[in-house]
Amino acid sequence: MKVKTILVSQPEPKVENSPYFELQQKHKIKIDFRPFIHVEGVSAKEIRLQKIDLNHYTAIILTSRNAVDHFFRVADEMRYKVPEGLKYFCQSEAVAFYLQKYVVYRKRKIYVGAKDFADLSPLIKKYKDEKFLLPASDQLNADAPITLNSLKVDWAQAIFYRTVMSDLSDLADVYYDVLAFFSPTGIKSLFKNFPDFKQNDTRIAVFGSTTQKEALDHGLRIDILAPTPETPSMTMALEKYVAEANKGK
Repeated sequence: MKVKTILVSQPEPKVENSPYFELQQKHKIKIDFRPFIHVEGVSAKEIRLQKIDLNHYTAIILTSRNAVDHFFRVADEMRYKVPEGLKYFCQSEAVAFYLQKYVVYRKRKIYVGAKDFADLSPLIKKYKDEKFLLPASDQLNADAPITLNSLKVDWAQAIFYRTVMSDLSDLADVYYDVLAFFSPTGIKSLFKNFPDFKQNDTRIAVFGSTTQKEALDHGLRIDILAPTPETPSMTMALEKYVAEANKGK
């Protein structure tokens, strides 16, 4: 069956040269974007109940842009003056670059990992006497605590924000040829909003093994899977599928 419409369960890209827009133009298909999940900040009061005092920590571990935003939001709510000597350990260059939204980069002690959390290990080990705070979501990957515990450093985790399922009731009567998912929570959101969802001819695209497992656990048929050696990104996987499905269009 040919593909004419795709719903991507993420916000619309803000860059003009997004591969999604190229895919849309190349194959003359319609691609819509709608986050199936969103992030909500945890209040300073709730963080205090987690027995977190920002003054106690000398280093902050930041795993995402959300972590950056919510750390500085909470600092502001708590009227905590972020000291110039605070050390920032960023999981990736993208996170470190985003940090510039809040601090003057050249005046701060910023340490950057390659990509995965474990890549921060040599840097954290080098500064093992620091007191580390990991501001995170309620769905933190297990690799962060495992890595930090293995390094035997003084660290604490605090929930600064939560992943919440969005209200999708306005999509009840809308049909798409392909639904693209990027997290297990996105799949859960689909079934929370539409408990009687029947896949029928809808093609399901998933990114990552945990998303794949959640889809299978809900009885979904997976038609498009990424990453693979041949299609390392979701857009490449969609491109390959659409090209094949729409052949001879």
